[in-house]
Amino acid sequence: MELTYRPGGMVRACFFSPTGTTRTVVRALAGALAEELNAPWEEFDFTLPAGRTAPPPMEPGDVLVAGLPVYAGRLPNLMLPYLNTWVGRDALAVPVVLFGNRNFDDALMELRELLEARGFHTAAGAAFVGEHAFSTVLAAGRPDGEDLALARSFGRAVARKLRSGPFETPVPVPGRRPVGPYYQPRDRAGRPIDIRKVKPKVSPACICCGRCAAVCPMGAIDPADVTRCPGVCIKCGACVKGCPVQARYYDDPGYLYHKQELELGYPGRAEARCFL
Repeated sequence: MELTYRPGGMVRACFFSPTGTTRTVVRALAGALAEELNAPWEEFDFTLPAGRTAPPPMEPGDVLVAGLPVYAGRLPNLMLPYLNTWVGRDALAVPVVLFGNRNFDDALMELRELLEARGFHTAAGAAFVGEHAFSTVLAAGRPDGEDLALARSFGRAVARKLRSGPFETPVPVPGRRPVGPYYQPRDRAGRPIDIRKVKPKVSPACICCGRCAAVCPMGAIDPADVTRCPGVCIKCGACVKGCPVQARYYDDPGYLYHKQELELGYPGRAEARCFL
């Protein structure tokens, strides 16, 4: 389909970002995009349950920058029911995914397909790198200055594409259609490692400040007793990395084995990929 950008709308930076990495990239990209288009922009944070009570408000002239982290090569599956409430109203969209140094697999394709199905028209897309949710070693400190400079440069390039005249949509991105299964970690003998029901533990160092419960995107931690996690844990790292006294941790052997294998197997600097 061939489309033409209509000036006058809002750039909407929407993100699910438990540890803040996706938020950082989306803000940089959307801010540069809006500046180049001379358009206002605003954030829509749906990380916490309170942010998922309604879809982002969209108008036909808007440009959406939608960002989510990659979980096992795809979008976080528990976010899909909420994402499927969005209504694009023929707005343009830039899908963005953030992966933890291994690969983004089918996640960008999945987000592109979901947005197109919800009435958006995807004009560009990108996969950026952020510190892995399981680790402080894998892609440590990313997105860094180089990543954010690229995000801003890409935002400006997207704006130039929109202003230059008619363009084809949906944007071509790598991935399978339909998307494949979630990435299955395995041990060195090829046996699958299942960490879906694993939950973090709490050490005696806990000061019961409640921050872990406040930042949990699933509302899974009991705020009255933070040693309890009766809800679903998606292993996003928000409670572990957000604890001011490092009192939350994982001790499941499968989880620790998988974490170590990722750190050993992907030690280099993975690069972002942008698509126009």
